[in-house]
Amino acid sequence: MSTLSHFDESGASRMVDVGAKAETHRVARASAVVRMLPATLALIRDKQVSKGDVLEVARLAGIMAAKKTADLIPLCHPLPLTSVKLDFTFPTGDSLRIESAVTVFARTGVEMEALTAVTVAALTVYDMCKAADRAMVIEAVRLEEKDGGKSGHFVRDPA
Repeated sequence: MSTLSHFDESGASRMVDVGAKAETHRVARASAVVRMLPATLALIRDKQVSKGDVLEVARLAGIMAAKKTADLIPLCHPLPLTSVKLDFTFPTGDSLRIESAVTVFARTGVEMEALTAVTVAALTVYDMCKAADRAMVIEAVRLEEKDGGKSGHFVRDPA
């Protein structure tokens, strides 16, 4: 029926059997952007949000989410992550960019863990700042890079 690996020949959902694959070092980076009012961004940057340090709470939320990805995405394999890092930058006066880097030594990749990390971190930023700015927008959640495994190295074209 499909060449997608999460479906069998009859179209039924399945968890891919990775038992015969070699364990390799695998890395994935993902990013997301949260757009907001410049005043909201200033509150975050100056650590003036009444709920606390938004970036540190979002960092912890992203790390915790990466570790729980298999509990959230039905066909993901639980993985023994070796590292989860989140970084934050302010590329414009109205945006916060979140980037994750996730690593593992395993039989399958960590793209979903990297994407989950930035998504939950972005949702945490929204939650902590919604009283100041309900019009925030989470956008551009995407895989930036992955390496390791049979499919090799992928880097998103910057254009």
